[in-house]
Amino acid sequence: MAVSVLAILLASCALAAASFDKEFDVTWGDGRGKILDNGQLLTLGLDKVSGSGFQSKHEYLYGKIDMQLKLVPGNSAGTVTAYYLSSQGPTHDEIDFEFLGNVTGEPYTLHTNVFTQGQGQREQQFRLWFDPTNDFHTYSILWNPKHIIFMVDDMPIRDFRNLEGKGIAFPKNQPMRLYSSLWNADDWATQGGRVKTDWSHAPFSASYRGFKADACVVTAGGKPHCGASVGTEVAPGTGAAGEWYNQELDLTRQQRMRWVQSNYMIYNYCTDPKRFAQGVPAECSM
Repeated sequence: MAVSVLAILLASCALAAASFDKEFDVTWGDGRGKILDNGQLLTLGLDKVSGSGFQSKHEYLYGKIDMQLKLVPGNSAGTVTAYYLSSQGPTHDEIDFEFLGNVTGEPYTLHTNVFTQGQGQREQQFRLWFDPTNDFHTYSILWNPKHIIFMVDDMPIRDFRNLEGKGIAFPKNQPMRLYSSLWNADDWATQGGRVKTDWSHAPFSASYRGFKADACVVTAGGKPHCGASVGTEVAPGTGAAGEWYNQELDLTRQQRMRWVQSNYMIYNYCTDPKRFAQGVPAECSM
């Protein structure tokens, strides 16, 4: 993307309203995905025939994305609820939350990953410090030119920094849509695929509400919009990015993130050298 276009984009940012029927399209599932309550609630369903999914109508280039989710309750083994930003193509960028189900009474696994120019393998996995099926909780992605910060109920759990100066790619040029899906992945999702989906508990359902996108919004023609969800268009240069654009973790929030990682992280690619023939990725030592 030309520098001038990027400059206009970054000057034209907005807080998008949280109406699912205005912001999202249910893209697959043959009726298993539903927008309810005058656009304030979205549910995805999964049965033995099919899962379901949705995607944002808009593309974003940097932003703070918030979504409240309530996950599949009970025996959710084999199911995956995915919530992520992604561009398209073989060199795509992607920022992932995935929630891996489990048998009744056993905890979900929160799986995170970052893809840059088509390359992933940056998994970090966590347990949660609450039951994500009892109520809605907010899962956030803060993506700005210096950081990708994953947050749960405003608690930072992961910070992928921009280390381009040291030769490590960082997502910065490819606009991304927000996607979510509920699907069957019992070949790998629960205990390495040992526990399969129990279809006697189907249909499975996950719920969404409280979507917010304080973000730079890109339309199909590359024209920047502010408040695209309500059709408010701002002339180039008249908007301003929110505080998120330069946000970093202060010392207190760094300490909170370290607390989560010390107590709830169960897998970190940086401490798994057997996966990488050439050694762990360079960012692990920085």
